[in-house]
Amino acid sequence: MKIAVLGTGTVGRTLAGALSGIGHDVVLGTRDPQATLGRSGPAATGAQPFSEWHAANQHIPLETFADAADEAELVVNATKGAGALAALSLAGSANLAGKVLVDVSNALDSSQGMPPVLNPVNTDSLGERIQGAFPDARVVKTLNTMNAGLMVDPGRLAGGDHSVFVSGDDAGAKTVVTELLEALGHRDIIDLGDITSARGAEMMMPAWLRLWGVLGTVEFNFKIVR
Repeated sequence: MKIAVLGTGTVGRTLAGALSGIGHDVVLGTRDPQATLGRSGPAATGAQPFSEWHAANQHIPLETFADAADEAELVVNATKGAGALAALSLAGSANLAGKVLVDVSNALDSSQGMPPVLNPVNTDSLGERIQGAFPDARVVKTLNTMNAGLMVDPGRLAGGDHSVFVSGDDAGAKTVVTELLEALGHRDIIDLGDITSARGAEMMMPAWLRLWGVLGTVEFNFKIVR
């Protein structure tokens, strides 16, 4: 399957590498490819400079958001939540129409200090806003409740015995995403319901952030025990 991963941060790179590794034709999307390739210093998060990562992963092309989305059968939004709608607008409504759009981002607002807070929250969600802004896309919210390493390698923690959630209005799109999650090694995949249920998955992020502070590691996830 042709997959466009929008976003060149840790999450985008990790997903692109893993999806390519299981046989998909993957392209990374960014606002300005030349500017992105010119980043030779470490990222704010301490991640490897993008230029170094790309030199080791030249089989994954880097294109504009629009070009990446245009060629894809499935699009992954791995941009920062605060900039997701703007990035997807650059990708273009026509290039997203009819396609599965997987949203793994969190709408975190750090303008009032740390830890960041969710915005929107409670009566709305970023997943819903993306679906509302791009009504012809088939939006599925998933993977936002764990770090990038666990997204693509759930077996590294508790043998993969932890939970991942999916939310979306389109049953067929959720089936496609569930199959991708299974291919990545996820075993406990819970369908929360329509896109409004993304509120619940997104509202797990404040708890996740507090747990990170207490545990001192991002190597953890939620498990729903029946």
